[in-house]
Amino acid sequence: MIIHLIDGTYELFRQFYGRRRAHQGEDAPFGAVVGVLHSVVEMIEQGATHLGVATDHIIESFRNALWSDYKTGEGIEPALLAQFHPLEGALAAMGVAVWPMTELEADDALASAARLASHDDRVQQVCIWTPDKDLAQCVSGDRVVQVDRKSRTIRNATGVREKFGVEPGLIPDFLALVGDTADGYPGISGIGAVTAARLLNQYGPIEDFPAPVLGDGRDRALLFKQLATLRTDAPLFRDVDELEWRGPTDAFAACAQRLGDARLLQRITAHRREHHDRIESRP
Repeated sequence: MIIHLIDGTYELFRQFYGRRRAHQGEDAPFGAVVGVLHSVVEMIEQGATHLGVATDHIIESFRNALWSDYKTGEGIEPALLAQFHPLEGALAAMGVAVWPMTELEADDALASAARLASHDDRVQQVCIWTPDKDLAQCVSGDRVVQVDRKSRTIRNATGVREKFGVEPGLIPDFLALVGDTADGYPGISGIGAVTAARLLNQYGPIEDFPAPVLGDGRDRALLFKQLATLRTDAPLFRDVDELEWRGPTDAFAACAQRLGDARLLQRITAHRREHHDRIESRP
C-alpha cells in the first residue's frame, strides 16, 4: 500500500490565494476548504486508499518559547484564518484521518506519521504532499518521498541531495545555517546555501564542527537546528489501517450543504459506491 500524508495548512493557503486570483480578489467564506476537499477527492478517485491530513489547529507551537521571532498567526488574513477549523471538521466528516496540531505543528505530524507508516512492512511507499523544505529531512531513499503538487515534482533522497547539496538527515543543520524566513529565524550571518552544504559535507552535523568555524554563532546555530528539527514522536495512530478511507460519514451531506458545494457530495457519493463494490469483491 502507499500512504499519502497531506499538509492541510499548505493546501489551505494554496487554495485560498489561488481562488482569490481566479475570482479577482473575492473570497468565498469556505472557498479554500472546498478546494482542499476536492483535491483530496481527486486523490481518492486516482487510487489513493490510505490518507492522513495534518493541520495547524493553532499557528503557535512549543518553538515560539524557544525563539521569540518564530512564526505566529499574526498577519494571516482573517478570511483565511477562519477556514482552518472548518477544514478539519469537513475532512473528518468526509472520513479522512485528520490531525489538528496544537503544541506541535502540522509538519511535526507529517514527520511522525511518515515514521510510523514507514515502519510497517506492508507499506510500499510514503508520499508527503508538501513543498516545504523542512519535510525534506523525512525523505528516505525511494521509500519516503516528498511530492510537490504544484510543480508535479517527486523528490526522493537523490532529489534532496540535488536540490540542497546535503543528505536528508542534514536538512535541519542546513536550515539552521541558511535560515528560514517562512518560520522566522535568520540563520548564521555570512553563510549561504553553497557554504552551508560545503561545511556540512566536510564536517557533518553542526555539533561536529570545529569550534572556530562558527565562533560565537555556534549556540545560535544549534538553537536554529532545534527549531528546524521536526518531532517524530506524535502518537497519531497505532496502525496504518486507521488511515484507510472507507467513505464519508453520515454527517458529510449536511457538511457539504453548509459549504455550498453540491458537486463535492456527488463526487464523494459516487466514489463511495465504487469503494464499497471493490471491498465487496475482495476474496
